Amino acid sequence: MDIASSCCSYKEKEQVYTSARDGNLLFLKRFIGTRSQSEIDALVSAKTGGCTALLIACRNGHYDVVQYLIKRCHTDVEQCGSVIFDGETIENAPPLWCAAAAGHTNIVKLLIRYGANVNSTTKTNSTPLRAACFDGHLEIVKYLVAHGADIEIANRHGHTCLMIACYKGHYAITKFLLGLKANVNRKSVKGNSALHDCAESGSLEILQLLLEHGAVMDVDSYGMTPLLAASVTGHVAIVEHLIGLPIVSREEKIAALELLGATFIDKKRDMVNALNFWKRAMEERYNKEPLIPKPPTEPVAAYDYSVEVTDVNALDELLMDPDEMRMQALLVRERILGPVHPDTSYYIRYRGAVSADGGRFDRCIELWTYALGMQQRILEPLNPMTQSSLLSFAELFSFMLGEAGRPVTRGRVVPPIETSDMLQVFKRAVREVELGQKMFNDPAFMHEKDLSSLNRALVIALHLACLLSRLVFDEESDNAVKKQILQSIYDLVKLNVVVKQGRTALHIACNREAALVGRYPVCQFPLPQLVKALLLVGADANAKDDEGNSPLHLAALARPCPASLAQALVEHGAHLDMRNHHGETFESLLQGQQVHELVNPVRYTKLTCLAAAVVRKHEIPYRNQVPLALHQFIEQH
Repeated sequence: MDIASSCCSYKEKEQVYTSARDGNLLFLKRFIGTRSQSEIDALVSAKTGGCTALLIACRNGHYDVVQYLIKRCHTDVEQCGSVIFDGETIENAPPLWCAAAAGHTNIVKLLIRYGANVNSTTKTNSTPLRAACFDGHLEIVKYLVAHGADIEIANRHGHTCLMIACYKGHYAITKFLLGLKANVNRKSVKGNSALHDCAESGSLEILQLLLEHGAVMDVDSYGMTPLLAASVTGHVAIVEHLIGLPIVSREEKIAALELLGATFIDKKRDMVNALNFWKRAMEERYNKEPLIPKPPTEPVAAYDYSVEVTDVNALDELLMDPDEMRMQALLVRERILGPVHPDTSYYIRYRGAVSADGGRFDRCIELWTYALGMQQRILEPLNPMTQSSLLSFAELFSFMLGEAGRPVTRGRVVPPIETSDMLQVFKRAVREVELGQKMFNDPAFMHEKDLSSLNRALVIALHLACLLSRLVFDEESDNAVKKQILQSIYDLVKLNVVVKQGRTALHIACNREAALVGRYPVCQFPLPQLVKALLLVGADANAKDDEGNSPLHLAALARPCPASLAQALVEHGAHLDMRNHHGETFESLLQGQQVHELVNPVRYTKLTCLAAAVVRKHEIPYRNQVPLALHQFIEQH
């Protein structure tokens, strides 16, 4: 095998992959023809971007290449790898899955003839049958089933082949699966059924087919029925069909019509039809016995203290006030869907974004704050929706700080930002980090969460802190405000949270790679003023990550390292001569800069550091000679 590896270079392996990708069988035959089997194995098992020659040939439909790789090269038909479909990377995909997903019937038959496992799965537990159902390849679906494909194998989210066929609107495949007695009422992990998927996608024909085969109107984990799902997505034909069924109660009909009206306002921007749906709901409430009045609710400041309209005459007046209609839509959605449903906070945030685009930044902040509070009350810590809200605030505040006083639209200008607004959001970000840290410290959750979610929450909090830290070092800022900001930053630092690669908040603030993924730039790390603020409230300047790097090591990698950054770190006790696990120091990591250009090494090098370096350099035995507390200090030098 060593001989094969030495004979088959990376370039040769890439040539085999490229020829398989392009369907160049002639080149493959010439290139592979005279090689030994061990060399061939090395060539065809090699991966380019996670994908092998057989996988890419199956993906691209090169039948002759696939046949050659299997028959002549004896390539394993279960050889898995990564492939891209519709811009998404599918990991651990078998060749049969690739061929089925891409619709290459002849290759599917070839692979099965050579023993491919018809129920093999990807990393997310998706089968070749599910892949064929997704893209509507009926002939492949029938062939796979005829050769033993299990129609009930669900992916990791609990979505079955029937569910995906309904969601994608493939009537013929849905009918075929139902004819095989597919479980029509099976639920996913989040509690939705095929009927939910059909209602969301909008196929009335498939919906009727499901009902004929015994589909029932049940609720998912958000409490949503298929009827409400159709209302949220705005599929009028499905709503009208379902509310006409005897199994649907008056209350369900009213909720569906009201929610459909809210959807027409926010999603379709159709005020007239929205009003018609609300009128029909109002008639159902008040023109029939028994009356079903709207439940009383407390006015909310974020909604301009609007209350839901309860009579038809008032509805007609709404057409003259589009902004009030939008507030009514938010009220309706929150009442019917509840705060847990993603659409509730999504449309509150959407309405806030629209306000900001129109120059009403105060309304945007008020609505977004209301949505954020709702998310943090209801959702689990580190939920992506909550993090998205916090990131949006960071982007908004950054924009407002950079554009203050400049015109936006309709004569409005970007107003000065209120420090109290920034502080309120930053405190919520710190709270999110704290709750996330507690969750990770709970052994019951360790197997369920990736540390990257806590890392992201900390990075977002630091970007908000970065915006606030500008005021700390602004001579015109009020001392009371500075004290409040530093207290809030201290609340973050005292958590001593450690995230990916064993890094602290100060490590991240010094790291140029700690970027945020967002539409608008916030802060570019490393940022000296943020580092200074963290150090002022007690961040450890000599904390070490998993590689033994101190914040000063990461600062050296900024290239160039800002002198003010290095100066701030050493003034707060950072050791210039501290070594990481690879023996590197701040000085050795610098490129194109000299230590004396940034700081005065004589001033910031202590006698204790020099002594420790001598002990290490001359390998003087010290373990039984000095206190145990000094061992780590000596080893760091």
